[in-house]
Amino acid sequence: MDDQGTFAAQALRLVTARFPHALGAVLGGSVAQGRATSSSDLDVAVLLPDSDTSRREVIRHEGRLAELFLTTLADVPEFFEWDRARRRGTVLFIYDQGLPLLDPHGHLSQTCEQARAVLAGGPPPLTPAERERSRYGLTCYMDDLVDTPPANRYEQLSLADFTLREAAHLLTAHHGAWTGIGKWLPRRLLSADPVRGKALLDGHQAVADRADPAPLAAAAEQVLDLLGGPLREGYALPWRT
Repeated sequence: MDDQGTFAAQALRLVTARFPHALGAVLGGSVAQGRATSSSDLDVAVLLPDSDTSRREVIRHEGRLAELFLTTLADVPEFFEWDRARRRGTVLFIYDQGLPLLDPHGHLSQTCEQARAVLAGGPPPLTPAERERSRYGLTCYMDDLVDTPPANRYEQLSLADFTLREAAHLLTAHHGAWTGIGKWLPRRLLSADPVRGKALLDGHQAVADRADPAPLAAAAEQVLDLLGGPLREGYALPWRT
């Protein structure tokens, strides 16, 4: 059995042991994409009857961490909308791209179709106020990054991280694409815009490797140019909205 099959068998044993009443289950994350390592956790979405409770749990099963996304059938639409509103679609992608483990009554296949329909519609666009706030924030991070002496490595590295994250937020939103956090940020960024996304990631690496902020600042400014350029004077944010 290949590694993917081994992970899937382990995940299925988890589901049948802990949730014998499950109406469906799917294994997602790095395992489903063939990127798992020996220490990868199991990302498992489980459909439950409405008599149960939707929740999220992290457990250890057969020595391996497992992150469980437990959702009743009735809660699926609301949960998918919540996931869409975050613009990351974490659980939506598990149902879309995961490895089916259990589907005794067809509920899993129906839920996967719902997830694909939500993903096809894309994440919600940023409101004008959200876009301007992010545009101003990226401008501030970029300016501070350029102004920070390389000797202040703690500050420089922190600013590089914030610059990358804010630029990724704006760039994925500009393309109507899904974003991500952690290891999924570069994956989603490169998927949304291979050229500008790679420039941001290469620039971030230049700060880490050589304490050189110029490539990242230039890549961030390219993103800002898509949205009207850097935003400094003239920005205003009402206290109450």
